[in-house]
Amino acid sequence: MRSVRAQATLGATLVVAVALAAAGIALLLVLRANLIGQADLQAEVAAREVAGQLALDTPYDALDLDDEEDHPVQVTDEEGRVVAVSPGLTAITGAGAPGVTPVPSASAGATAPPGDDDDGDGDGDGQDDGGRPGRGEVAGDDPEISEGSATVDGRKADYRFAAVEATTSTGVTLTVYAGAPLTDERETVNTVRGAMLAGLLPMLAVVAGVTWLVTRRALRPVEGIRSEMAAITASEDLARRVPEPASRDEIARLARTTNETLTVLEASVERQRRFVADASHELRSPIASLRTQLEVAAAHPELLDVPGAVADTVRLQVLAADLLLLARLDAGEKPQSTVLELGALVREEVSQRTGDRIAVAVRAPEDAAFEVSGSRGQLARVIGNLLDNAERHAESLVAVSIAAEAGGVCVEVRDDGAGVPEDERERIFERFVRLDDARSRDDGGAGLGLAIARDVASRHGGTLTVHRAAEGGAAFRLWLPRSG
Repeated sequence: MRSVRAQATLGATLVVAVALAAAGIALLLVLRANLIGQADLQAEVAAREVAGQLALDTPYDALDLDDEEDHPVQVTDEEGRVVAVSPGLTAITGAGAPGVTPVPSASAGATAPPGDDDDGDGDGDGQDDGGRPGRGEVAGDDPEISEGSATVDGRKADYRFAAVEATTSTGVTLTVYAGAPLTDERETVNTVRGAMLAGLLPMLAVVAGVTWLVTRRALRPVEGIRSEMAAITASEDLARRVPEPASRDEIARLARTTNETLTVLEASVERQRRFVADASHELRSPIASLRTQLEVAAAHPELLDVPGAVADTVRLQVLAADLLLLARLDAGEKPQSTVLELGALVREEVSQRTGDRIAVAVRAPEDAAFEVSGSRGQLARVIGNLLDNAERHAESLVAVSIAAEAGGVCVEVRDDGAGVPEDERERIFERFVRLDDARSRDDGGAGLGLAIARDVASRHGGTLTVHRAAEGGAAFRLWLPRSG
């Protein structure tokens, strides 16, 4: 099941099914408990009615049990013998005794044997001095409840039995067991259960249908995004954008993020195309010049310009190295993690520049350690590019200073040239950008040095910015974090 819509529908249906099942079970348990409680109450009422008759010394065979068809009654004495039962009761379980036949002595007599005198008047009539019958009592405690079965008039059913004790005026303690049928409880529970089961499937069908429709409506923008992305892939037109829903939900944010990604991708591809075009253009000049010189030399060896051919070859080699380094940087190549002393690296780079038209002044404390972590070759390339740029634009001064700054090391390369206009201070770090269009390509370079320098600084966790120098020219500041 790969469809998100189908998965959401199935998940919602299962959740609702589990919730309905749990709620239904809880409802049935509560309903059953209430119905059983009502049966217990009915059994208790019936038992107390019979116990009240016994407390008034009503003879066993005179007990009013005719109205107890739905409430079978069994009366036992202190010895557990059956002394009275409901009419039609032929079998019983769960009550005081398994028998339903009263003992002979009890079925023929009364609760108070003849001649017994418990009223204290000495006349043996079982009455008090006022001539009224004697009176016992009914236990007021909560009755004991049990569950069993009884057969009345040939019909067997399950009952809840309540046991209530009654004491006659002669001190005889009897226990009355009266039952209340569980038939109504079970019929009601079964009816409710059947109704719930009958309504469960339609309810789940409604939930599944609504979830399917709502999910389809919610995912419709996603399908629009997918189809547009497929069209962009097929046409390779990165200028197209996916539709953005007017809502403010996750799908709208997904569409906006997708369009932002397409914008970045379009810019990257365009930059790559421009890079390839510029690189081809830059390579064409030295290659064409070198070919011309070689063709002339082939026809007229005496006209071979060896220094010019060497210069073109060197320029071609430098440009190829720059392009290769940029390709590695674009591929995400991580710099080597080597701890080096930046001051020593700067002095070493300056010491190798013996042919510069302007001597480089270095100001770096000899006793201070400016340790950074990174690639020695790439950082040397950055310093060399900055010095090359300063040499091309300086009038009479190129200065380098090193100092600790903001938890890192700052290398500043200054010149006294024309400087960089403020609105061009970011553009000069783009590839193949040269501000002085009148400068020849041989003198001005290919416009890759500053772009390489900033990329390398960024990959080392640092920054490269340009400001106005105190001497009036440009001041390039390379900041790198200290190692460790």
